[in-house]
This record gives sequence, C-alpha cells and structure tokens, in this order.
Amino acid sequence: MSLLRATDVSKSYGDLEVLHGVTFDIESGQVKAIIGPSGSGKSTLLRCLALLEEPDRGAVTLGDAPPGPGEVGMVFQRFNLFQNMSALDNVMCGLVEVRRLEKSEARQQARAFLDRVGLADKGAQFPDELSGGQQQRVAIARALVMRPKAMLFDEPTSALDIELVREVLDVIESLAREGMTMVVVTHEMRFAQHVASSVLMMDEGRIVEEAPPDQFFSAPKEERTQRFLSLVE
Repeated sequence: MSLLRATDVSKSYGDLEVLHGVTFDIESGQVKAIIGPSGSGKSTLLRCLALLEEPDRGAVTLGDAPPGPGEVGMVFQRFNLFQNMSALDNVMCGLVEVRRLEKSEARQQARAFLDRVGLADKGAQFPDELSGGQQQRVAIARALVMRPKAMLFDEPTSALDIELVREVLDVIESLAREGMTMVVVTHEMRFAQHVASSVLMMDEGRIVEEAPPDQFFSAPKEERTQRFLSLVE
C-alpha cells in the first residue's frame, strides 16, 4: 500500500503549466530517485508532495489523509537555514513552534539529531561559520527531528563543492539503510543506481518512465530516457 501518493496533480504558474496530471506514489521504506532535465517539474512535484504548493488539480495523501504539519520533511537545494540562529536553534525551532515542546526538551532532541548527522560539536555555530555540507546536514537534522513519515530531498548536493557531496550522501544513505521512506530529486546517477528502490524520469511536467535502477540504467525503454542518460553519463 502506498504511503505517500499524488493523484492527477497539476500545477500552473500563470500560463505555464509545470505539472500535467502527475500520478506518483511511494511505499513505506522505499527510496525513489527522480531525475530529468531542468524545468521538468521535479522540484514542483516535491513541493506539492510536501504541501508547500497547492495543486491546481488533484490530491496528495499520506496514508488516507493529507499530510499534517511535519509529517513530510523536506530538504532544499539551498539549505534554507535561519542565518541569525545557531545550528542547534535551527534544528529545535520546529519542535518549539510547531510541536510546542518545552525548550529544554526541544534542545535535548535537537542535540541528538545533530549527533545523528555527525555535527554534535557544531550546535553553537551559525550557518556562515559552517561549510555547505555541514549546513545541509543541519537542514537534514532539522527535518528529521520532527520525525516525519517520509523525507523529500530536492537536489541536496547540487549547491555543494565536489569535496562536500559525499558527506551529505552518506547521511542520506544511512537513512535508507534505516528504512526511511524518501523521494530524492538528484543528478547523482551513481547514488540513484545504488541506493534507490526505483528511478523515475520526468520531462515537461510528466513522468516519462519508472523502473528499478538496474533496468532503468541498463535498458531504459523510452527514447527520451535513453537520450537523457546518454548526456549525463
């Protein structure tokens, strides 16, 4: 049974239709990688799944109902940390503002999740004192601390120097081993091939093809997928 599902989701900005009736689902414990050219609707699909954007048509459900606050975590390309807050405060803010936890309890949980992403010693530092990889790991901890049922990653390594990509992918891979349900928009083909349960290709606001990674990369059926892979590989 699907954990997270989009049914016939369409989204336009003015006259530009970005998603054309997309139907998408992911089962509990799966990792689904989404690839495709820029402007194909990948990020918009994620934002609709997280209910950060309201579809013009269609529905998004988590189980049998729309996702509630914090039930779907999202990590963005550009970190989106509060620059005037320490790493620890960034991670705990959702627990205080959304979950209404006492600050002492929120602080304790935030420390545990900073430790989980390898940043136990960075809680007092501000974003501009951290590397891009460290900032992205703080952003992952901030989403995880809400204990979401699914995690969405929107090209989480594309803003990082090449030396920092691995530390972020290592965290995502550890979540996959723990059974976290995840949707990852990525241009890291090796990651998609080795970590994803399935890979899907988007183009012009539509899903072109979806298959297990071995089949997807070795014998894609659609000409558009073949053309895209020939360019990125």
